[in-house]
Amino acid sequence: MIDSPHPQWYKMDAESALDQLETGRNGLSRDIVDERRRSAGPNALEIAPGRSAPAIFADQFKDFMIGVLIVAAVVSAFIGEVKDTIVILGIVLLNAIIGFVQENRAKRAMEALRDLSAPSATVIRAGEHSIVPAAELVPGDIVVVESGSIVPADMRLIEVAGLTADESMLTGESVPVHKTTELIDKERVNLADQSNIAFSGTIATTGRAVGVVIAIGKQSQIGQIAGLVSSTQTRTPLQLRLAYFGRTLALAVIAISAIIFMVGVVRGEDVPLMLLTAISLAVAAIPEALPAVVTISLALGAQQLVKKGALVRKLPAVETLGSVTYICSDKTGTLTQNRMTATKAYVYDQSISVGQPGPDGTLGLGTEDSRVSLLLEAAALCNNAVASKPGEPEETVIGDPTEVALAQLAASAHGDRPERVAEFPFDAERKRMTTIHRRSKDEYVSFTKGAYEMLSERLTQVWRSDGARPMGGPERRAIDAAGEQLASSGLRVLALTCKFWTELPALEIDLLESDLIFLGFVGLLDPARPEAAEAVRRCRHAGITPVMITGDHPLT
Repeated sequence: MIDSPHPQWYKMDAESALDQLETGRNGLSRDIVDERRRSAGPNALEIAPGRSAPAIFADQFKDFMIGVLIVAAVVSAFIGEVKDTIVILGIVLLNAIIGFVQENRAKRAMEALRDLSAPSATVIRAGEHSIVPAAELVPGDIVVVESGSIVPADMRLIEVAGLTADESMLTGESVPVHKTTELIDKERVNLADQSNIAFSGTIATTGRAVGVVIAIGKQSQIGQIAGLVSSTQTRTPLQLRLAYFGRTLALAVIAISAIIFMVGVVRGEDVPLMLLTAISLAVAAIPEALPAVVTISLALGAQQLVKKGALVRKLPAVETLGSVTYICSDKTGTLTQNRMTATKAYVYDQSISVGQPGPDGTLGLGTEDSRVSLLLEAAALCNNAVASKPGEPEETVIGDPTEVALAQLAASAHGDRPERVAEFPFDAERKRMTTIHRRSKDEYVSFTKGAYEMLSERLTQVWRSDGARPMGGPERRAIDAAGEQLASSGLRVLALTCKFWTELPALEIDLLESDLIFLGFVGLLDPARPEAAEAVRRCRHAGITPVMITGDHPLT
């Protein structure tokens, strides 16, 4: 049953996934692990056998222009031009040596990097925790993942405690993804939205989780990508152009030499003399130094890239960078610092400028006004970040950058924090998060935060200085205008809402996230990286069009 991985693990609840894999929360027995390892193989990416040094050296002679030069050298020797033969063969040999040295050096560096990256995994087998090499994992193993660790295989999560994961290597999105155990009842879900799956090679940024291994090695998502990449053999633009130039030049030289030979013969010239003349002209027309000049130029470019931390395996790949016409860039964490800071806030009919972080890393905001105090309570409680303690540096805040910014904003609001009794994590479709808290025996409150456009239609009341009041047309227009003003200032805008209960409500997401009370907005600034403007300027100067890709509101 486990030999054919289920294509939609995200649609299965945790128990069904365990049953499908014939395992349990205490893990597999040693005998079953051994049996599955024999049938499934190691949890490692398939790596093509490394080429030997002679094979790498021989590859340097496969270029079409090099072939033309070798033919020219043979012809030169045939007609007695020994010096030309030596020069041409010297150029060919120099070209091969430079290419061999570069590729062999890159090959050794990549092998060293691969050896350093072999991870381990905390696994539960027969009820006991142990640390094993990740390569020894099998489908059905129960694995524990903690903050800072690399996910060792594709896993269906069965227990989650505040886990977020950096999946940028798969999705390109630098913002950590919140993980959950809830099944997703949809037929087709993108990788970025499979919140109950942890993928091999991604990094747990916060929290902890337990999952069951559903795919290893080449069956994992990263393994499938590696298979596609390894099976694709492409030629760089430079290689294609040189091959075209070489073929065109060779045909043109042959044609011209043939015409000269035939004209000479027709005019009555000696046939051996005309043959020698035609061959000599053909050899002279071949640009012997071209491959060497190109190779040396690429080698210098490769050395410049090495100084920037980039490793080039094949020299022609250097030129590929020069053929780029568009660069599509993520915004958050790429063009920006991914260090969110709350700079503006809004409660009904009042905009507030947030102060700069103090020595304790918190952001000053007065709490005398009930509108502000409830907004700060929502920011603090509908949040999974761990804020820094007074006196500790800002860097000790742990969590998603957006939630860290909200925690810093709310850190100035002191007092007892009610117990959290339930949570509906943020997901990319709802674009909101809800938590429920017990204030007293007969008083509960739920807080919902998220994108305003996803909450606007769910608002029925607004929290004013005298408490919650029905939201009419004037109030909604004022709130809409405030949100647009914040977004047009380049800020990421979060709306915070609440709902009060006299008893613990049913844990139904539609019930909790309807008839909400609007508390206010928080405007977050993610400052641009200092080098971003210069990078964009240099791209445009080089004729490259930079394109920013972001999920932010269009006004932002």
